[in-house]
Amino acid sequence: MRANPAVEGSDVIFRRANSSPADLDARDRRRRGRRPADEDVPTYAVDDEQSGAGADETGAGRGASGDGSAPRTQGPYDAADVDSLDEPLEVGRIDLGGLQVHPVEGLELRLQVDEESQTVVAALFVQEDSALELRPFAAPRTEGLWGEIRREIAAETTRRGGMVTEGTGPFGPEVKVVVPATMPDGQQATQASRIIGVDGPRWFLRGTLIGRAAVEPDAAEPLLAAMAQVVVVRGKGPMAPRDMIPLRLPEEAQQIGPEDVDDPGDLV
Repeated sequence: MRANPAVEGSDVIFRRANSSPADLDARDRRRRGRRPADEDVPTYAVDDEQSGAGADETGAGRGASGDGSAPRTQGPYDAADVDSLDEPLEVGRIDLGGLQVHPVEGLELRLQVDEESQTVVAALFVQEDSALELRPFAAPRTEGLWGEIRREIAAETTRRGGMVTEGTGPFGPEVKVVVPATMPDGQQATQASRIIGVDGPRWFLRGTLIGRAAVEPDAAEPLLAAMAQVVVVRGKGPMAPRDMIPLRLPEEAQQIGPEDVDDPGDLV
């Protein structure tokens, strides 16, 4: 699936996925300022106790990028590096195809599904009025995407009349974005997001903190800890840069409707 990691996923938590960049841009312009509860989006919850791939099932050979680069010493990890870590990752990771995630106490794992294609387009860790959205993308073999994408985020935010601030976080350079929004009652407000990018061997992982976690470090801490345990499984097949690495539903996923989704609140 072709997607745009520079602009996708920065507005609301649970929204309808889009099948093309053109559709994405058009729908984004129509939906500025809508709250997550207003979206009829198929969302799935995963039972952590019944799921997981053990450490020996990580796919370190199956999903390795095979580019000969040095192993990553801190997460998010490449699948090829997992077996070489000095301290093995926790067992019981949940296999989502292009991502493997470790269940974290106090965080709920949800998956966003495109209604048209019935494909998973994002994994989300949710805690009260905060969330972290994760999307993996293919990247060139010779260079990362995050520098270019940060510039695109800044340009898009400025075009929308918002403010963008670049800084450094636990994973390196990151971007904080505040954009104007119209709430359902017609009042003007702002929406904040904190966007994190990680360049790996032939992959790029975008994490977007939304809600209270976008502006309060204490709220972001458990979500960032979950991101640090993520394993990216790009696979060996050819993919165009910025193509989304396919995700899939685990067998134990249960669909939940909008009435079951906790409203993370007005997004600041």
